[in-house]
Amino acid sequence: MTEARRATPGRTGGKLLADALVAQGVTHAFCVPGESYLDLLDGLYSVRNRLQLVTCRFEAGAVHMAEAHGKLTGKPGVAIVTRGPGACHAAIGVHVAFQDSTPLVLLVGQIPVEETDRESFQEVDYRRMFGPIAKWVTQIDDEKRIPELMAHAFDVATSGRPGPVVVAISEEMQKRLSTVPDIGPAEVLPPHPAPDALPRLMDMLARAKRPLAILGGSRWTAQGKADIRDWLLANDLPVSVAFRRMGLFDGTSPNYVGDLGVGADAGLVAKAKESDLVLAIGTRIGEPVSQGYTLFDMAGATPIVHVYPDQAEIGRVYRPALGIVSEVNAFAAAAKAAGAVKKPAWSAWTKELRALRVAQAVPPDYEGPLNLATALQALEKELPEDTIFTTDAGNFATWPNRFMHFGEKQDFLGPTNGAMGYAVPAAIGAKITHPERAVIGFVGDGGFLMTGQEIATAFHHSVNPVILVFNNQMYGTIRMYQERTYPHRVSGTALTNPDFAKFIEAFGGHGEIVERTEELVPAVKRALASGKPAVVEVRTNPEQVTNRATIAELRAQAAKAAASATRPETAKAARTPAPRRTGPRPR
Repeated sequence: MTEARRATPGRTGGKLLADALVAQGVTHAFCVPGESYLDLLDGLYSVRNRLQLVTCRFEAGAVHMAEAHGKLTGKPGVAIVTRGPGACHAAIGVHVAFQDSTPLVLLVGQIPVEETDRESFQEVDYRRMFGPIAKWVTQIDDEKRIPELMAHAFDVATSGRPGPVVVAISEEMQKRLSTVPDIGPAEVLPPHPAPDALPRLMDMLARAKRPLAILGGSRWTAQGKADIRDWLLANDLPVSVAFRRMGLFDGTSPNYVGDLGVGADAGLVAKAKESDLVLAIGTRIGEPVSQGYTLFDMAGATPIVHVYPDQAEIGRVYRPALGIVSEVNAFAAAAKAAGAVKKPAWSAWTKELRALRVAQAVPPDYEGPLNLATALQALEKELPEDTIFTTDAGNFATWPNRFMHFGEKQDFLGPTNGAMGYAVPAAIGAKITHPERAVIGFVGDGGFLMTGQEIATAFHHSVNPVILVFNNQMYGTIRMYQERTYPHRVSGTALTNPDFAKFIEAFGGHGEIVERTEELVPAVKRALASGKPAVVEVRTNPEQVTNRATIAELRAQAAKAAASATRPETAKAARTPAPRRTGPRPR
């Protein structure tokens, strides 16, 4: 055989891309197919025994599935979409990954390079489009650079503050041949706390009387969660979790004091303002956690120890008394090794905060045949200890947050950016990632009809999440604000819905309707036992627009506020001009 015959013909760019994903350890990719990456699809066919390609029905759903996979594994979720409309649909999932700090790599098909700047069919400049909501955006036009740029994309997605990376892949590049070798993951040790970080933290803690820990962030491992739990309990610290991070700490623990986010208990918020030391571990202390940036003084009147893997985020809003640049699991191990304060002075404080959490979780006597709080608490006792929960955005989501107690082996996935349409595809992505675990999705009637069609993906890939659709026939959160500001003037928030049980039955799945408190547990148990994708429609009382107020109560509050504003002394005060600003004008 001649040397020429023995020479390898090389691989197409499409095959190189598929092999690059395998080289980075990717096991699942979620896609909506498009002609702009036919050659990548062909490359994925050749690695089908090592990488499962999940075919979805809508690009936003595909990216939500990939994002849920990234949340659960700590490794970048991978989604693939076509150019133009496909990329635009995918953008909401990129925004979720950005604000949730979830590692994600999105591959986007692109036009041929020679057609650039002609407004070719479906042409978009992805660097400009995704620049504000991604950690990095690149485009591969040279097939020889595929291994290099793909490896770097995965590095960026997981380094520092994790987040999304977008890689555009030009069409003709995928067809050309190259003989470049694959590049695997780089072995990089995570940032650890500085040598004096833990001694200084422990000294500050020893002098505190009202400390509060807030757990947040992403890429926590089981060991990391166990280590931080052991340290927090050894110091008898009150522990709260950041917005939609209920899976980070055992909600049944006597040290758990509730979540700081949208709909947080007013009692916890008040106590957080009284704290004399805040341990912010893994959280950015963003807008939901800080209650609209009102919880703490930005100049540092309340001492904050801020632990975060990216130095750029420490002090970005709140000036900390101590900033510790560290990957969360590395910090947890170091904290556990540091031990406990000898004589903590805050045991009564911890019990006081816990009592507030216990009190707010007691179900009120809601009007009507369905007390959702009581039903959810009955349900939590029947679910497996390793259940994965996903949630959508909306007022309905505050019910599980307030009334359920999520165990330490359970995971809770929710969009901290408030994206509706997340829960159903996230539940499917979670079930594909962990088919052996029960998956329960919480979604409102509004959010379900945004991405509920993704239930077809569950059938196609033989997984069976159970989706609870809370149906109050409205966009509940917006109706709540509407009644507070413009009472009785209902505009744009009412909904007309299908029979959601029949919707899933049309696919061949399991459907149930719940209208009474005692019906929820049996319905969910039957859904889980069916072995099919399932929808349980929970018909809630539209009048009970939040778990703390009815529409009538909101209208009464608005009327009282309006009456107060028209009193003579109030009106006079309103007409008094505000003092002029004497300092420099803000830029």
